Amino acid sequence: MKQTRLVKMLAAGAAFAVALGMAFAQETTTTTTTNPATGATTESTTTSTGTITTYTPSSDYITFRSTTDTAPVRYYYNKNTTILDPEGRTVTWSAIRPDLPATFYYVKEGDRMIVRKIVLTKPAATYEKKESTTTTTTPP
Repeated sequence: MKQTRLVKMLAAGAAFAVALGMAFAQETTTTTTTNPATGATTESTTTSTGTITTYTPSSDYITFRSTTDTAPVRYYYNKNTTILDPEGRTVTWSAIRPDLPATFYYVKEGDRMIVRKIVLTKPAATYEKKESTTTTTTPP
């Protein structure tokens, strides 16, 4: 009886882990619609979640990977691109670094993907590791 319950719990945990992995790697795409009466187009935003792979401040793009087994994709940014921390506060470009998980909101313009907003999923704080050594001597 206990062994059957354990097997069921392990199977449920494995199914949850697979579903969670697929949810993080999921890319949501929406389409641009055109009103035939007015000819106006509605720009829609696409969302992708993954990890920043490279960022060079002097360039006009950032590379991003949605899963570890996919090739990085180049996303272009401009002066209107905003970067937010997990709480929704605006942060500077210095918060961007490789291997940082993030969600990108972008639009496709021609053959380029233009980033409108980057939401970091980890706090943009640096952690400093301090090490100390204590030596104890005993008198002779």
